[in-house]
Formats: sequence, structure tokens, C-alpha cells
Amino acid sequence: MPQPSYGGHRGGHGGYNVPPGQSRTVPELHQAPDVQYQAPVVSPSASGAGSSSQPAAEVSSGQVEQQFQKLDISDQSSTSQAIQPAPASSKSVRFPLRPGMGKCGDRCVVKANHFFAELPDKDLHQYDVTITPEVTSRGVNRAVIAELVKLYRQSHMNGRLPAYDGRKSLYTAGPLPFTSRTFEIALQDEDEGLVGGQATPRRERQFRVVIKYAARADLHHLAMFLAGRQPDAPQEALQVLDIVLRELPTARYSPVSRSFYSPNLGRRQRLGDGLESWRGFYQSIRPTQMGLSLNIDMSSTAFIEPLPVIEFVAQLLCRDISVRPLTDSDRVKIKKALRGVKVEVTHRGNMRRKYRISGLTSQATRELSFPVDDRGTVKTVVQYFLETYGFNIQHTTLPCLQVGNQQRPNYLPMEVCKIVEGQRYSKRLNEKQITALLKVTCQRPQEREKDILQTVHHNAYYEDPYAQEFGIKIDEQLASVEARVLPPPRLKYHDSGREKDVLPRVGQWNMMNKKMVNGGRVSHWACINFSRNVQDNAAKVFCHELAIMCQISGMNFAPEPVLPVLSARPEHVERALKARYHDAMNASKPPGKELDLLIVILPDNNGSLYGDLKRICETELGLVSQCCLTKHVFKMSKQYLANVALKINVKVLH
Repeated sequence: MPQPSYGGHRGGHGGYNVPPGQSRTVPELHQAPDVQYQAPVVSPSASGAGSSSQPAAEVSSGQVEQQFQKLDISDQSSTSQAIQPAPASSKSVRFPLRPGMGKCGDRCVVKANHFFAELPDKDLHQYDVTITPEVTSRGVNRAVIAELVKLYRQSHMNGRLPAYDGRKSLYTAGPLPFTSRTFEIALQDEDEGLVGGQATPRRERQFRVVIKYAARADLHHLAMFLAGRQPDAPQEALQVLDIVLRELPTARYSPVSRSFYSPNLGRRQRLGDGLESWRGFYQSIRPTQMGLSLNIDMSSTAFIEPLPVIEFVAQLLCRDISVRPLTDSDRVKIKKALRGVKVEVTHRGNMRRKYRISGLTSQATRELSFPVDDRGTVKTVVQYFLETYGFNIQHTTLPCLQVGNQQRPNYLPMEVCKIVEGQRYSKRLNEKQITALLKVTCQRPQEREKDILQTVHHNAYYEDPYAQEFGIKIDEQLASVEARVLPPPRLKYHDSGREKDVLPRVGQWNMMNKKMVNGGRVSHWACINFSRNVQDNAAKVFCHELAIMCQISGMNFAPEPVLPVLSARPEHVERALKARYHDAMNASKPPGKELDLLIVILPDNNGSLYGDLKRICETELGLVSQCCLTKHVFKMSKQYLANVALKINVKVLH
């Protein structure tokens, strides 16, 4: 999800000194000295705004420009000095030359969510890693390398603690005593097997690991770039430092992309339908005009709640599942939600064996039976659990969970299974869950600053064995940097309005006595009401007031819809949209004229209705739509209507 970020230049200081005879570039905006005033938060309009702290798969031109604005790689007072050459990097990012430093606005001191980092004064070596048989899971790869380091660190690796990227590369702070070596590693599976209802021992898997010397990481190139003597940022060196600082968090927390999550990093929040949000943090090593810094920001994402499966299913279906049998649609929904989820059994005391769900039985638990021996003896699941474990299954009408492979499925009653903690939910969230997650992530700057500092303290980088091994030091204080608060731009409105322009104050202004410069035209429009709490007359009044506001704001907006307001059920969204679309075309004058706008009234908690509606309107009907929640229809404030009018105008102009 998009993560908000502190503004301001990001700072750091490097461990390398500039070579003699070379003057270091002095930025006009620099690390702030100790001063009386330090703003606790960063103004969104500060000119030194840092780039977003959220991860990005690709570097866009806009991001490159933002990155460049934080780097001063030329000094106007020493332009005659040539940039020193360095070996070209295959992954380097070359920034366009900055034309100069900005001077507009009021200077201030702000805090940025960056922490100074020192460059290690060590030789970093890269090794290629080949694991056979090849596996796609980074977790398995890391487990294999962790076992290798545990067994052979002292005897075969000169006591070095390597950093591993989870794929093909391993890095050390100094050379290993070989250029190529093969290791044999045995690793036990975490999941259990089942044969004939009986748990089988964990499978031991054999891996062959080949570690081969590849190259040395070029930290000199990075030092030259940070000193302003090299125009392109060496991504390989930055990647190595990033991998080193990710090693310990990867082992401690649940890694997701560039972020790490844990129930210990903040309060969990229920999102509904068996999901909960976990707090976490994003971190990335960044080059700045003052050196290296570690960028840290807070984030949240959805995890499957570690509930008994019975309780999870009840939340998913929003009802007591013991009252009436499951329908076919219920089974499909449960199967879709639980497939691939890891569970642990609870009927065997402390033996919490884990299994991964592969499906759901089509029969109820009381109807299931299986052979228990080679002689063909058959027992029901209910009978087997009672005789073997003394466990009397209560929910016999529910299906069983299937674990193991599809050819030889094994059955586990829902009531003896609990979802294992720490499983991220990677599927699409519904609108209700998205809203709940946004409420969790929305923080005031002071609260966010406190959480970031607590995260840094909790991570204790000064005790990180990998950071110590590679000589990386991280400051524990937010970077204080100089910034500028830019004056707000004057907004121009249409000359026919009473007020022709306005100067925003504290980032706010309103539409009173103003008209839009480019007012759009809406000649044919209609309204569909999907909220059972909104009566037809209330919907009609709301649409009338919205039409008047659009006219007042400078739009050419027809006062009446093509057809009366239509009330429809949310589950019939596709049918209602397509029917109203064609009815409106037939009722328009001349016939066949398409709708310019569809106003839609939605329930406050509308689940997937909003997404389905937008998909149908935009990809199937080519129809511009504006959704309004029930609470706003009843409140019907002038400010809300003016904001909706602005949104409608932008949509119909494009």
C-alpha cells in the first residue's frame, strides 16, 4: 500500500574521506547544526522533500528527478575541477546535472526519517551460490544457507558471517579460504506428512550447495559518488549494503518485499473476514548529498488471523456455522480462502504438528471413511479420532480439511485445526478491509516519529552481528536537515465568478463565490441507488442539490436526469448497470445518445460492490461514474457537494 513519508533532505555521513587535493562539494542545503528550533514534523510543502520511502520495482523519470534533487554533485564555485573517472557500473543510475539550488521560501529545520550510516572500511566479496535441487522458496534457500553457516562457519569459512540475498548471491567482509567449494546439507521439512491418518516423520531433504567466488564489491566507486566526484550511483554496492542490513530483520520478522512485519511491532487490528493487520517497517539504504543514510518508515499489511479454523470460517461467512448446513457457495468461499494456508493440530496436546491445506472435502465429516491398514480395514473419521485420540468430533456436518497431495488426500476435521501465525494474506482485500487498513496506517507526524524511533531502538543496529561483521554503523537519531517552506501558489478561477483568484491559507480554500475555469458539460445523466437505507425521494433530492452545485461551480449541467432514480440490490449490480445504460440510451433525445455521467449511491459498508461497479462501468460500458456514500447523502453538506462537483468536472473533461 502507498506509505506516507517524511519530507526533507535525507542525510548521512560516510566513513570515507575525500582524497587529498580534492575539495568536497558544499551543498547549499546541508545537515542542520545544533539550533534552538527544530520542527518536530516535516511540512508537506518543504522544498527539500525526500523521495517516498515506499519500495518501488522500477525507477521512473519522476523518481530519478526527485532523487537527483537530494544530491549535490557539482559546486558552482569549483566548476573547473574535473569529475574523477571510476569504473562504470552495469546497474548504475546516472542523474542529470542539477541546474542549481533553490532559494525561494522560508528556511526551517525539519526532521527526516533517515538515519546516518557509515560506509564500511572493508573489502566486500561476492560469491555465486548454486543450490541443488533448485527451489523457488527464498525461505528454504535461507534455511539451507543458515544450516551451512551453522555447520561450517568456523571450520571452512574463517569464522566469517556471510550475508545472503535468498537467491544466487552471498557476500562476505573479506575473502573466504577457497574460490569454489561444494557442501552437502540435510534439512528437515517443517510440514508433516500423513499416511492412513497417521502422522509420518518429517522428511529430510538433501541439498548440494556450491559457493564460488564471483567479484569484489566496488565501495570506492560509491565513496566517489558520495563525495560528488562521480556522476552515477553504483547500485551493486548499495545492494550489498542493503542485503547486509536486511539479514537480521529477515530472521526476526516476516519479510514482505522491502518491509518487515511482526505482531510485536504494534497493536494488531482486526480487518474482518478472518484477517488482521500487522505493523511493520520499511528500510532501505540511500545515497544522499551528505553521505549514506538508512531510510525507515512504518507500514502495515494484512495477515491471516491465527484463529481456530471453525472461528475463521464463522467470521468469513458472517454467521454461526453450527445453525444450518453450508451451501455450495459457502464451500467455494471457504475453499478459496483456506487453500494453501498452514494449520496446526490441537488434539494432541503439545504435539502441534503443521500441515498445509490443499482443499475441502465434498462430503460431511460424518460421511468420510478411509482404510487404516493393508488388510482393507475401513474406519470413519469420527470413529478413528474417538478410538485413537479420545476426541469426540462435534461438528460432524462440516466438511474436513484436505491435507497432503491430491492423489492421496488425508482428512483433518476443522475443529482440531488452528491457523498458524504469521501468514500474510496476498489476495485482494475488499473495500471494508481496505478502509480498516487505511485507518491503522493513518498517523499524525508525532506518532509516526515515535514509532520510527521505537523501531530503530528495537532493531538495535549497534548489536546487529551482520552490521558489526561488515563494519556498518547506524545512527539512532532522526536526521535534522534544512528545508524551505514554499509560498502557496495563487489559484485562478473563472472571471465570471465573484472571486477570480484565491491564495490558499494553511493549505485550505473553498469554492464559495468561485467558478471553475474549464467547466464541463453533462447533458445526459442518471442515478442508481444501491443503498436500502436511502428512499427514492431522498436520492432524488440529493441528485437535485448536486446538479445545482455543479451549475453554481461553473459546469453546464442538466437539472434533471434522463430517467428517474433506480433502486437496485447490490448483488444485481451488473444487471442494473447494463439495463439502466441501455434504457437511458433509448430515452435520450436524440435516441442512442450515451450517458455523460452515472451517479451511484452506495451503502457505507459496500464490500466488493465499489470495485465491481467501477470495473463494469470503465471496462465494459465505457461510462463515467461518481459514487456517493449513504452518510453523505443524508448529511448533504455544501462543502461535500462542492468537492464532488470538482471530481465530476475532472472526469467529464477527460
